[in-house]
Amino acid sequence: MKRQKNNRWIAIYGIIVALLVTLHYVIDLDFFERWEEYVPIVKKLSLSLFLIALIFLISRIIAKFVSTQDYLEGDRYNLLRIIRFLSIVFSLIVVTSFIFQNLLAAAVSFGLISLVIGFALQAPIASFIAWIYLILRRSYLVGDRIQIKGFRGDVVEISYLDTSILECSGDYLGNDRMSGRVIRFPNSMILREEVINYSGPQIPFIWNETAIQVAYTSDLQYLETCLLEASKEDFNKRYPQIAEHNYEHWEPAVYFRNNQYAWMEAVLSYPVEPKDTTERRNRILKLALPMLNAAPEKVQFPEGVRR
Repeated sequence: MKRQKNNRWIAIYGIIVALLVTLHYVIDLDFFERWEEYVPIVKKLSLSLFLIALIFLISRIIAKFVSTQDYLEGDRYNLLRIIRFLSIVFSLIVVTSFIFQNLLAAAVSFGLISLVIGFALQAPIASFIAWIYLILRRSYLVGDRIQIKGFRGDVVEISYLDTSILECSGDYLGNDRMSGRVIRFPNSMILREEVINYSGPQIPFIWNETAIQVAYTSDLQYLETCLLEASKEDFNKRYPQIAEHNYEHWEPAVYFRNNQYAWMEAVLSYPVEPKDTTERRNRILKLALPMLNAAPEKVQFPEGVRR
């Protein structure tokens, strides 16, 4: 759909460029001698419009090329944003050169206008500078799961002034599923708040824990074996390519700790993709609990009022 839309805009800008350059030379015909005093203005206007259309035509062609390349989703999104921004900047330069005959007067006027706008729009300007920082620093990309100032979710848009995330967890959920709410915050927030990024192509996993309450009389070695087997089995099914080559870097582990209700907790620590935390915990428990329940003489669980 996006590729078809891009092709349509390329065709539209191409037709506009052809019409404007034709108009620029047709104006010199004798038919327009009666409006001789307006000819220079019309020619300059047509040339300006031609350059603007040409700028957007080139930007669309470059955007189409970028869309066909094998980039990360976040990098592709940032490149398209930069292309769009540069096309707007170059178009504004063309408009400024048309309005002001004297380049020095244009520069002075632009400086004064910028000074006034700088005082009046400090917050949006700070957010725009933060957007440039995001592009260069890559604190997060579209598709990453981040947390900032208590907000946590998946980045779906990084505009010039704000960032939109699809919230996970939140006020109404006790897990990492999508809450259905969209959170938008100004980009300037990243300049004064810490950003926690749960995602990344270099480190695809985070470490998560799942605790099971058991009695002190349980067979700890058997319990550990069952939990590790469940974790490894799910990992091999879910991430077969990683399990085949780099699994030694993501070995799960089990440790034990005291529980406030006088029971002991067996805690399984395992790697998981940031967006798969709830589902992976469910899959591990579905694999581990049948094995543990099959040996009640080795593993005792809290039952009834005995807690």
